[in-house]
Amino acid sequence: MAKVLMVVTGVDSIELADGRVHPTGFWAEELVELHRGLRAAGHAVEVATPGGVQPTVDPGSLAGAPEELTGYLAGLAPVLARPRVLADVRDGEFDAIVLPGGHGPMADLAADPDLGRLLVDAADRDAVVGVLCHGPAGLLSAVRPDGRFAFEGRRLAVFTDEEEHQGGLGDASPYFVEARLRDLGAVIASAEPWSSTVVSDGSLVSGQNPQSSVATAERLVEVLAGR
Repeated sequence: MAKVLMVVTGVDSIELADGRVHPTGFWAEELVELHRGLRAAGHAVEVATPGGVQPTVDPGSLAGAPEELTGYLAGLAPVLARPRVLADVRDGEFDAIVLPGGHGPMADLAADPDLGRLLVDAADRDAVVGVLCHGPAGLLSAVRPDGRFAFEGRRLAVFTDEEEHQGGLGDASPYFVEARLRDLGAVIASAEPWSSTVVSDGSLVSGQNPQSSVATAERLVEVLAGR
């Protein structure tokens, strides 16, 4: 059984490029399917947020959500009400770090020094890192003291700039996660918009969008089983 840290955004809004404030948080399907898949495989999952704040579900992710998904999320209420303080997590404490999406990670996790510390440590010890949709925004925090990106040269999938224009924030997005990751040296290996796409590069597992949620959880389980 692996110990998995699920790092969830703590914000409930994001400032858009035009100065408007847009409600956001974590994407329900992504958090639920990652948590459910890992727990079903017998892994222990702890949730942490910056400052230990209770995370907010993106209201858009609940529109049309099936009852079984919202029911599972309701069952997680006690866990989400008392997340760990991210700054209190020690290097090497967990076997894997997992980042679900929603636009929230763009606003806090992308520049969180504690997440950056944990991700650099994970990269250095080849621990499993799983990211989904906008969750890869959290990888932007993983910059070493010398300025090098800890995941430089690694292949990954991410909610693409094209998807952001088609069904995301569009030109109002404060930045585009795919473009930022490319600039840091990541090798983007995403596929067609809205396809279920998962990319594995050693210990790094990434899913492209909400449609990839179940497949990303399954791939993480496979990778953890091989450790």
